Amino acid sequence: MRYLVKRNLLVFFRDKAGVFFSLLSVLIVIGLYLLFLGDVMKSNFDGVEGAGTLIDSWLMAGIIAIAPITTGISALSNMVEDRKLKIDKDFFASPIKRSSLAGSYILSCFVISLLLTMLTLIFAQFYIVINGGDFLTWSALAKVLAIIILYDFFSVFMLYYFVSFFKSSNAFSAAATIIGTLIGFLTGIYIPIGNLPEAVQWLVKIFPPSHAAMMLREIMMGPAEQLVFESAPAAAMEEFRLLMGSVFEIGGITVQWWHSILYLLIIGIVFFLLTLWKMSKKKG
Repeated sequence: MRYLVKRNLLVFFRDKAGVFFSLLSVLIVIGLYLLFLGDVMKSNFDGVEGAGTLIDSWLMAGIIAIAPITTGISALSNMVEDRKLKIDKDFFASPIKRSSLAGSYILSCFVISLLLTMLTLIFAQFYIVINGGDFLTWSALAKVLAIIILYDFFSVFMLYYFVSFFKSSNAFSAAATIIGTLIGFLTGIYIPIGNLPEAVQWLVKIFPPSHAAMMLREIMMGPAEQLVFESAPAAAMEEFRLLMGSVFEIGGITVQWWHSILYLLIIGIVFFLLTLWKMSKKKG
């Protein structure tokens, strides 16, 4: 399986345009933020020390949260292309097991998604620092990395199960475009969660990637948040957190970090089992 993983990685990274477009959703969000979203949001905190860093951290946490999905689904385009060109038939005619082939797609997707998400994290850190913020502390960075790894575990099985139903590259490309567009809304990047209609807020709060975004925001916004709300009532900071999606409240209960981790683990395990079930079928 090692050679299949290597082959998938080489196929993906040799296609420079494919790598670029896997990060296109991230680049679009950054472009929108630089053009007008950033100025609009920062205008609400005009003259407040640390406000710029706070909003930058909010955005960058959201960008990191969408990267595993957009890069992961692009990484799995190899699988769809292999089906389209009947290359998978050649693999099945060899001694390679069906599970090994599926495992190679899953593992290469995990590696690609993790590498590109780490690249996004590095960019986010330098962007915040260049604009007057600070690097994450080692303890905060360790938490962010742990969330990214867990998030990748969840997303790779969810995406593999989803992509496994596509046999047409055109249909897959259309679906990937739709997902890349919706992911920004469903993680509360384009519009803060608190400004969305209540029904949409519920949809956001049950959308698993939003929980990863919430945890990342809580960590990355923490230092700037303390500075901005240093002399404000505790209720003001809590209201801001609910508005910006660094804290979720469901049914009057504040969602804790371990709730979100457990939720992502459960969803990841469910899709892992669904993947095993699909691989066990004769026609996957």
